[in-house]
Amino acid sequence: MELRHLRYFIAVAEELHFSRAAERLHIAQPPLSQQIQQLEVQLGVELFHRKTKRQVQLTEAGEVFLQEAYQLLAQLQKAIELTQKTGRGEKGQLGIGFTSLVTYDLLPVILRRFREKFPEVELVLQELTTTQQEQALQNRRIHVGFAHPPLEDNTLNEECIQQEALIVAMLKTHPLAEQEKISVRSLLNENFIMFPRHLGPGLYDQIVSLCQQGNFSPKVTQEAIQMQTIIGLVSAGMGIAIAPSSLQNLQRTGVVYRTLEEKTPLVETAIVWREEDMTPVLKEFLQVVRSIYVYKSIDAKRLVAKHRFSSDLGRVN
Repeated sequence: MELRHLRYFIAVAEELHFSRAAERLHIAQPPLSQQIQQLEVQLGVELFHRKTKRQVQLTEAGEVFLQEAYQLLAQLQKAIELTQKTGRGEKGQLGIGFTSLVTYDLLPVILRRFREKFPEVELVLQELTTTQQEQALQNRRIHVGFAHPPLEDNTLNEECIQQEALIVAMLKTHPLAEQEKISVRSLLNENFIMFPRHLGPGLYDQIVSLCQQGNFSPKVTQEAIQMQTIIGLVSAGMGIAIAPSSLQNLQRTGVVYRTLEEKTPLVETAIVWREEDMTPVLKEFLQVVRSIYVYKSIDAKRLVAKHRFSSDLGRVN
């Protein structure tokens, strides 16, 4: 039995007339009659009562077969649509690893944009350190990650999507909070709240390197795993923290953020994946990330150009 047999049968069952069914199917009437006879032979039952050579009526078996044929074609159409959507990256599952840092800026924008375009894709999110994301990618527990270079695994694909400077978080009542910009050297005697180095060695070393530019090593008196916990401890008066600038989006009562006078190391956020594990869904996700990153880059360049123009105008005046 072939698919065309079902389509031919349904046409005749709905028209109850061979000539009209043949016209609907754009075939001649004799071949249509032959196909229906072949179908009845294969099933071993009569599907139609022949009133005349052309006009027919469904038998009881034909009525049952018609309902089943409808369901079969509907299931087939569903399978076709599901297959096509999966092939286009419109349906499926995507495992995403991320650090807590990207939840304050990048990740919400990316996820919102992707879900708007591909609402049928299931997103499985896991908060992981950069090292844990590398392991999860190798073990195929996630498809893509948002991590902070440098990476230990040089076989992974990575694209930098954001660079941000370091800032200082401190109590609003701190004497240094009155200044718009703070010198690293002025933090010499401060108590630092940091995360354990093994959770983010790249960022940890950047903070230590910045302090060493001021000829001192940070006096770490408290450690916390999550960025929000670190800022919470700052709010409790336990010390100050140096963090990426996107953390300014995390507001805590009594906490202010100040820029540094010195040029700070740039904290990179990269999207990371394995090329050999590319899927249609992952391909579409990378496209969404790149579209947002390019847009933000262009926007940032426009702001720089506008600032330069204003400065030049000020000098002219």
